[in-house]
Amino acid sequence: MAITQISVFLENRAGQLSEITKILSDNNIDLKALNIAETADYGILRLISDDCNEAAKLLRNNGFIVTETAVVAAAVPNKAGGLNELLNIISSEDIDIEYMYSVFGQKDGLAYMIFKVKDVDIFTSILKKYFVIVASGDDLGIK
Repeated sequence: MAITQISVFLENRAGQLSEITKILSDNNIDLKALNIAETADYGILRLISDDCNEAAKLLRNNGFIVTETAVVAAAVPNKAGGLNELLNIISSEDIDIEYMYSVFGQKDGLAYMIFKVKDVDIFTSILKKYFVIVASGDDLGIK
């Protein structure tokens, strides 16, 4: 079960991130997760919001380069070793994680991690085989 993540190309300059968050907050877009990957010259902001389609449209209309990617949100027991348990399952199935990051907050004693993998359908099937909860957009408050 995939959810949509948007990636935004960032110039490596002061104020770039606050410009993006202002555009989103001025339009009542609620951020659910974000991650920044950076080099010396530029960065990639990966984010999930309550309305990724609207967020992508707003950012494009304000001159940002935006792409959309399918990712998977998997539940992790919010306890010591919880993430390790999940990563052991993924490793045992020989799944390569391209990148991952966490979702803001928790629900019912579970944290959520966002995973970018080559094939979200196979990844989702494997997680379900091990009874790992795969979050839907509704579970995370995403339209």
